[in-house]
Amino acid sequence: MPGRMSAIVEFAPQLIASATLRVDTPGAGFTDITGNAAGFIDQISAGKGVLLVYLRHTSASLAIQENADPDVQSDLIAALDRLAPENAPWIHDVEGPDDMPAHVKAMLNGVSLHVPVTDGKLALGVWQGIYLVEHRRRPHSREVIFQFIGSRK
Repeated sequence: MPGRMSAIVEFAPQLIASATLRVDTPGAGFTDITGNAAGFIDQISAGKGVLLVYLRHTSASLAIQENADPDVQSDLIAALDRLAPENAPWIHDVEGPDDMPAHVKAMLNGVSLHVPVTDGKLALGVWQGIYLVEHRRRPHSREVIFQFIGSRK
């Protein structure tokens, strides 16, 4: 069996907390919400558990991605544009040529994440951040729901 597992730690959840974050995006691109997520965890005095992050939209998405080199984000946007170009023969175009590609990109990335929380901190890797990815060219107001399930500090 490959790999080595740490000791298993069991606990009963003591806390379920939720909050909604409104994010005004500048248009297509990545908006870092890591600080908002960490602030939520700190504000509720979370200990160990899981943070669920859910985006209430179908033309934007969530991603955990590198937070060190902004070229990664530029390349990812370019890759998504190649996978779902605006000039494809889309049938759904009521809201403009960037709408249907935005739905495809959101489907590829997804609209929910879960992040382990350990000792009151997000258990992200050194180079990881949590991002709302806007797939529409125009600015939009988006809602992200944070929900924590776990123990108190």
